[in-house]
Amino acid sequence: MAYVISDECLACGTCIDECPVEAISEGDIYKIDPDICTECGSCAAVCPAEAIHPE
Repeated sequence: MAYVISDECLACGTCIDECPVEAISEGDIYKIDPDICTECGSCAAVCPAEAIHPE
C-alpha cells in the first residue's frame, strides 16, 4: 500500500529529498507515484504538515 499526499500539503519540498526512490513529483500539491513507492515512510516522517499517510 503506497503512501499518498493529502490536500494539507504545503509543497515545501522536504519530502522529495527524503524519498530514496524518487517517487514524489512536485506540483501545487505533491504526488507520490504508487508504482515506485516502496512504503518506507521516510517522507511521512519529515512532513511538517503531516500530509503524508499510507493509502
